[in-house]
Amino acid sequence: MSMTHYSPWNLFDQLQNEMNRAHSHNQKLENNSDVVTSDWSPAVDIKEEDNQFLLIADIPGVDPKNIDIHMENGILTIKGERNSELKTEHEGFKRIERKHGIFYRRFTMPEGVNPEGIDAKSDNGVLTVSIPKQEAVKPRKITVN
Repeated sequence: MSMTHYSPWNLFDQLQNEMNRAHSHNQKLENNSDVVTSDWSPAVDIKEEDNQFLLIADIPGVDPKNIDIHMENGILTIKGERNSELKTEHEGFKRIERKHGIFYRRFTMPEGVNPEGIDAKSDNGVLTVSIPKQEAVKPRKITVN
């Protein structure tokens, strides 16, 4: 059996090192303006059909006016914000629940999608984004004169 030296101060050193590491990571994030953070992340299903891709996201409590969808360089970005409040009053007590926060999701689209034909609809807290596929280039016979 080997003996090890126990020092209770090692735990404080470890805690200080972890705090320093977290602080330096936060400073890196603050200095990078391209970094976007989210308060929550909606569940998303992606489905491929013959002529389109469907992206279905659960975004309860998000007003469609607060959703921003854009595609740039083959990356589809969906971001938005929800602000909702539920109040309940009964005899002797009052309850108020608030749900708020920003979400941000990015998806790399495969080649062959038509960014001009993207369509989005929101219905009862479900966002459906349809991304049409471009028609395949058909081979063309060229005659020699």
